[in-house]
Amino acid sequence: MSFFEAIDPVFSTFVLGNAPIKEIASGFDWVEGPVWFGDLDCLLFSDIPNNRILRWIPGAGTSTFRAPSNFSNGHTRDRQGRLVSCEHGTRRVTRTEQDGSITVIADSFGGKALNSPNDVIVASDGAIWFTDPHYGIMSDYEGKRSAQELNCNVYRVDPSGTMEAVLTDFNCPNGLAFSPDEKRLYVADTGRMFSSDPQHIRVFDVGPDWHLSGGEVFHTIEPGCADGIRVDEHGNLWSSASDGVHCIAPDGHLMGKIFVPQTVSNICFGGRHKHQLFITATTSIYSISLAIRGA
Repeated sequence: MSFFEAIDPVFSTFVLGNAPIKEIASGFDWVEGPVWFGDLDCLLFSDIPNNRILRWIPGAGTSTFRAPSNFSNGHTRDRQGRLVSCEHGTRRVTRTEQDGSITVIADSFGGKALNSPNDVIVASDGAIWFTDPHYGIMSDYEGKRSAQELNCNVYRVDPSGTMEAVLTDFNCPNGLAFSPDEKRLYVADTGRMFSSDPQHIRVFDVGPDWHLSGGEVFHTIEPGCADGIRVDEHGNLWSSASDGVHCIAPDGHLMGKIFVPQTVSNICFGGRHKHQLFITATTSIYSISLAIRGA
């Protein structure tokens, strides 16, 4: 069987027949939050149950970047190149400064503790957007079992530090991504733990002052559900799934799949020209070079 399936013929132009999907690291429990540091030529990712952030360097392998990591999950970089992290254990979003010190971006809202921040992105104005489902406080596996004080919302923290709950009608928001022109925001809803909630990706129009409207269902992943999502240079949405990575066109139709041996949790673009797709999948990290670049 081929390592990919082109449902839309255009998808065949995104993959390279002589560029295989490779397992580049393994031996973890549940990997998440990949983020590429091009200036340091490395990938950072979380091994959540083992409470650590790991670093993979081409040709050198894997080492520990931070342990303990407060059960960090999703990561991104801000406009100054600093690491922004979602921490389950401390129920907060943090930024690692250039000198290595930690700044707390958010740990509460309206006087109540956040649940367990999951995934995070930074917009062109420097504002930090993150999702706050309850997965890290529902058991001791990815954090610490704790009482839930807030609904599972999507938040925006502007550069001044003002925090706003911008989306409040999700079961459990998870991965999120802007379109390249930031006129659309995609948010995955993976549903509450121990429930049969619908699982899908929703799309919102982004207006002046970052006002959101719309929110219709954009796409439903099958099999599995959308967890981590990213956008490529042409505005196609790439999503995790239980059989690999799915590529979805801006109009919502499935273009194709890259098959991965394990359930995929998250993805990111990286490499020399953002042409490599890095994939966190259960116990391993995979990589594949593409004929398309990340946004």
